[in-house]
Amino acid sequence: MIVENTQTQMRKGILEYCILSIISKGETYASDIIAELKKARLLVVEGTLYPLLTRLKNNGLLSYNWVESTSGPPRKYYVLSAEGRVVLEQLDTTWAELSFAVQTALEGRNTINLKKDI
Repeated sequence: MIVENTQTQMRKGILEYCILSIISKGETYASDIIAELKKARLLVVEGTLYPLLTRLKNNGLLSYNWVESTSGPPRKYYVLSAEGRVVLEQLDTTWAELSFAVQTALEGRNTINLKKDI
């Protein structure tokens, strides 16, 4: 239970960063964001994504455009705001620092060899 809780907290901690990074590539539809997160094995369901997108929008980091769809109702496409780009750059710096810190802390660590010698 402790490991699962820690894993969940680690994923939650980087989820907003990953969402901002995905949207920074250009106008993005919510299902495309989910697909990218699944591809990265950072599984997210719509019930998790939409509140995050709303919070990011309410904090001024995102805006959205409604685009007519030929196969159904209009779609909401998200884009980063100018403030969102600034925040993403700050998070890029933070990620680089954290990544370095974790890699440094893990260097030389004894790992368990799960393969049996034959």
